[in-house]
Amino acid sequence: MRLYDYAGSCNCYKVRLLLAQLGLAYERVPIDIFAGETLTDEYALINPARTTPVLETDDGRFVQESNAILVYLARGTPFLPEDRFELAQVIRWLIYEQTDVIPTMGGLRFRLLAGRIDPDDPDALRRRDGSYAVLRFLDDHLATREYFVGDRYTIADVAVYGYTHRAHEAGIELAPYANVRAWLERVERQPGYLEDVAPYGANAAPGAGRSIYG
Repeated sequence: MRLYDYAGSCNCYKVRLLLAQLGLAYERVPIDIFAGETLTDEYALINPARTTPVLETDDGRFVQESNAILVYLARGTPFLPEDRFELAQVIRWLIYEQTDVIPTMGGLRFRLLAGRIDPDDPDALRRRDGSYAVLRFLDDHLATREYFVGDRYTIADVAVYGYTHRAHEAGIELAPYANVRAWLERVERQPGYLEDVAPYGANAAPGAGRSIYG
């Protein structure tokens, strides 16, 4: 398998984390999303949406979107439940991560670290308020359980962990959310755990590079 990814993206990190925890061998293909490397005709054949990550399977097919890749890799393993109800709950959290976690703390992290907004900009304040609403929701859910679905670690945890564990980079204070903090520690004790998110390059700054993000 090959993983086309950008080292500073937590969407890409989620896939690398699961691959490590599954003990799967793969070739990592770095893609600089701010140097125009997703804008080429060649990359469009891999992913017409021109985003990362993309997983190239052993038989030469391509899986796009981070959470779709998690499902592909996790099928047939303890990371993806077979029970219909628990499977539906995993999908619920995969959707929530994309619709609520990423636009708030994920979006704020990127914009602050890349110098695209100031901490006091209205957009930053809106995303910060949204981040705290998300954290309260996560904290309440974790008040009576150790993991997001069932009684074990699944790709629901992998997905939500991706951006949540870097919330401090967006100036988000995790101290009030004891259940979230305890869950983060449980994730970090999982076999095969790795943390290899890299800083954004200088070309992530506004006007410094070429990407679908402007």
